Amino acid sequence: MACCINFPLRCQFDGPILSPTCKPQSIRIHQVPQMISYSNHRRRCLITAMSQTTSDNRSLPDEKMLVFVPPHPLIKHWVSVLRNEQTPCPIFRNAMAELGRLLMYEASRDWLPTVKGEIQSPMGVASVEFIDPREPVAVVPILRAGLALMEYASSILPATKTYHLGISRDEETLQPTIYLNKLPDKFPEGSRVFLVDPMLATGGTIVAALDLVKERGINIKQIKVISAVAAPPALQKLSEKFPGLHIYTGIIDPTVNDKGFIIPGLGDAGDRSFGT
Repeated sequence: MACCINFPLRCQFDGPILSPTCKPQSIRIHQVPQMISYSNHRRRCLITAMSQTTSDNRSLPDEKMLVFVPPHPLIKHWVSVLRNEQTPCPIFRNAMAELGRLLMYEASRDWLPTVKGEIQSPMGVASVEFIDPREPVAVVPILRAGLALMEYASSILPATKTYHLGISRDEETLQPTIYLNKLPDKFPEGSRVFLVDPMLATGGTIVAALDLVKERGINIKQIKVISAVAAPPALQKLSEKFPGLHIYTGIIDPTVNDKGFIIPGLGDAGDRSFGT
């Protein structure tokens, strides 16, 4: 049984990063998974944290960007391993891969194309449903750290294609620079895309990546962003530019420092994944 609870709540993302007109929020509590929706109406911070079933998702307004934070204990565990500064490189990279697998599992609910039929089991004829191998999911990791987060994608997705996208961030200006682009000139019609970027901090990198994917014929409703940690500056920027986008992240942290790092975050995800 779903329930609805409405009460004033202090916005965790208020202050100079978001609009100072951030209003008290309502929290709708259902079962799973947790979601946070951003509305850019009049540039106000309207955040709705909710946890609901996929059937409820279809009734949500298309103009809102939704951020899903699945309340799974394994997701919390792997985020905690990633946060620990004592975690060695091999364990950090494995934790990133495990977190990515769980987030992609959650993100693929009611989203993958299927085919139905009948097969002969050892005991009789059975009606079956398979993931359609003719429509592989495009997985686009943003190098370097995206490689670690998407490492186990093929273990849960029966059919995938991987397109690498290299984007670096200037340490002074925090502006993105594209140094590798292996995206196709045009994605096949109806393609579904997982865009994988572990750290959504200032939002420059993920916005540049989304622009490139959209230029190649992908509607925003066909894209899902997978991240380990997200922060308000990136989420605000994404909500303003890409209404209707769905983001799946392990956790949302409160702020970003003047060097563009998420606080408390988990450090440089690329350096810690690859030891360089």
